Amino acid sequence: MPLSSLSLLPFHRAPLPPTSNYPPPPPPSRALLLPLLRHSPLSRRGGVSRSPASRARAVPADGMAAAAAETPPTLLEYMGQAGAADDLVVLVAHVQSACKRIAALVASPGNAELSRGKAGGGVAVAAGRDAPKPLDELSNEIILSSLRRSGKVAVMASEENDLPIWVSNDGPYVVVTDPLDGSRNIEVSIPTGTIFGIYNRLVELDHLPEEERAQLNSLQSGTHLVASGYVLYSSATIFCISFGAGTHGFTLDHLTGEFVLTHPSIQIPPRGQIYSVNDARYFDWPEGLRKYIDTIRQGKGQHPKKYSARYVCSLVADFHRTLIYGGVAMNPRDHLRLVYEANPLSFLAEQAGGRGSDGKNRILSIQPVKLHQRLPLFLGGMEDMLELESYGDVQQKVNPGYEV
Repeated sequence: MPLSSLSLLPFHRAPLPPTSNYPPPPPPSRALLLPLLRHSPLSRRGGVSRSPASRARAVPADGMAAAAAETPPTLLEYMGQAGAADDLVVLVAHVQSACKRIAALVASPGNAELSRGKAGGGVAVAAGRDAPKPLDELSNEIILSSLRRSGKVAVMASEENDLPIWVSNDGPYVVVTDPLDGSRNIEVSIPTGTIFGIYNRLVELDHLPEEERAQLNSLQSGTHLVASGYVLYSSATIFCISFGAGTHGFTLDHLTGEFVLTHPSIQIPPRGQIYSVNDARYFDWPEGLRKYIDTIRQGKGQHPKKYSARYVCSLVADFHRTLIYGGVAMNPRDHLRLVYEANPLSFLAEQAGGRGSDGKNRILSIQPVKLHQRLPLFLGGMEDMLELESYGDVQQKVNPGYEV
């Protein structure tokens, strides 16, 4: 759908409509192929057991129209129907374009060599940052280039830059991002991801020097997020996003090159049966966290079932599983970054009925003071999270300096 054809109201003034009200996209063949997606509404009505060609012969003309009417929308179509602001639609269009390029990059034959290399010639990085790799820096450049072309971004703050970058004096938005989370796992084909958050630019700061206003725009609390999301690069490429009215997942259809709605209005189960954490650090944990984990895996907690451990050591992958299946994903030590990891993911968790916490406080209520500020992070279903926090002493203070 051309962006120029959208006539949209400010997003917060319009409720999200049910997915069945979306207008059908024009190509009938797309309507017949999309049901092959596992989670599409059509596949849930009985699936597809024949080839697309045989299905096309079997569907009468009126049936094709009905199928097209039920075709899930693309990401941009969804935003248009939801009444998103024009500027935000343009920005998200450029973000999704960058993420498609990153998805191709991480799947390319040369990515393992890039993931092993050292970027920046061994130059020292700012406190709180991880040493970047060429693949991280290339992903960062892809996103920065797309944001510049959008014309809608004033500031970009990234894990890969010591300081925020002032992009444009005219941009209405601020973007914070971890361009390629989990890049060290690429060599062994473990899922990776991109995380981002979008804020309104603080126009009241425009009188300040450029570096200062870039910094302050980037340090907004998570309660002011306009939108946030992640893109999971795995067996499927999934773009999960929230604009403050629910959390929704879109899967990249390689036949059309579009992200299509496959997970509308995601709700984290209040109770799951999975915890995700690096158990090898058990003896460095505080007593409260050890007691909580011991209790739930024996089935002696508030939920009378034994929990299983599932840990990928890729934040986006562990959170995505938690978002769909429930439970808790956590890193109890001061390791994950508040601005561009914890805040965007906590926003998504809350919009799906869950909770993001540092073990004591709601993540979104924490005021950032540094761009690369680190903290413990716990994400999950509401009942699981409240039980975890009830143990009190769950933040790991001992940090022996091991690699993650």
